[in-house]
Amino acid sequence: MGRTVPTMTQLVQSEEDLWAPFRRALRAEDRVAFDRLFAAARHYAAVAGYAARPVPFEAILLSMLLEAMKAIQHLEAEITALRADPSAGRADPLHGKPPALRPPV
Repeated sequence: MGRTVPTMTQLVQSEEDLWAPFRRALRAEDRVAFDRLFAAARHYAAVAGYAARPVPFEAILLSMLLEAMKAIQHLEAEITALRADPSAGRADPLHGKPPALRPPV
């Protein structure tokens, strides 16, 4: 017997497919941001499925917002660290680029 209830991963993919015309209308640089939002939603699909919201798009949006908040917190921490030690942001003499923490997804 097959599944009658779609998984959260399937629901995220379905929503992304429904938004495809919107994505196509975006500029290239905005498509990258759009894709990152849905990547965040896929990343939290298991958690969103566990929440079992009556409107799955609410869980998808909250997943996107959670990832955006993590990115903001990451940047705030990086700014705080740079303010505390301005030399920390200087270029690495061996590689020629400043050290950076990897932002969320």
